[in-house]
Amino acid sequence: MIGIVGGAGPLVGLDIVKKIIEETIAAKDEDHIPLILHSQPGRIANCTQFLTGDGSINPAHAIADTIAELVGLGTTVAAVPCNTAHAAPIFDVVRTLIQSKGLSIKLLNLVEETVQYIASHYDNPAVGVLSSNGTRDTGLYKKSLAIHSLNVVEPVDDWQQKIHQAIYDEQYGIKSHASPITNRAKEELIAAIHEMKKEGATVIVLGCTELPLALREKEIAGLPIVDPHRVLARALIRTVAPQKLQK
Repeated sequence: MIGIVGGAGPLVGLDIVKKIIEETIAAKDEDHIPLILHSQPGRIANCTQFLTGDGSINPAHAIADTIAELVGLGTTVAAVPCNTAHAAPIFDVVRTLIQSKGLSIKLLNLVEETVQYIASHYDNPAVGVLSSNGTRDTGLYKKSLAIHSLNVVEPVDDWQQKIHQAIYDEQYGIKSHASPITNRAKEELIAAIHEMKKEGATVIVLGCTELPLALREKEIAGLPIVDPHRVLARALIRTVAPQKLQK
């Protein structure tokens, strides 16, 4: 059984579940893979605020407790669909806590799965990373891409702030207006992709949890768009039932 730690972006958990269903070979309802979405938004502290020093509570503890509850419900593989939660100060603590609790579960890493996908599907790409400030400042994708000797294109500071605001701004950002996404948020994200193309990006990764909710296109400005949610959905299926993974 698949377990999803939801809440760090409440709609994102649903997006992952939807993509697991879409990527599963099934002729009828009963053919789909059992899964549990465990979403308690008020329980998990803001990951970005913790990483930037604006919050003192490490969300790793709530994430690990949620995973423990998923194990109790019968899950054998779990994932946290939140890019920022995979920064070492959070994700490494989650792994340590899981081990200390003696939990028998496989925990997939969203960022590692996404980078491995890019490395195996694109020839010498220059990867443009769209992300929040917290993810950018920790070098989360940059470090992981470097392990595979992949070039990274990051937005200049002015565009990075526009991307961050498109995610977080209370008036038009995706976190405040995830359904429907505001035109301003989507337009600024698309404009940022055009700017990153000028800087040499050949592939764009949606490196923030909310971005796949706003950008559903497979290609923008002639650049392929990598959706970590879909990559993670496929990795989860491959782990529990590889014969059911869509080609």
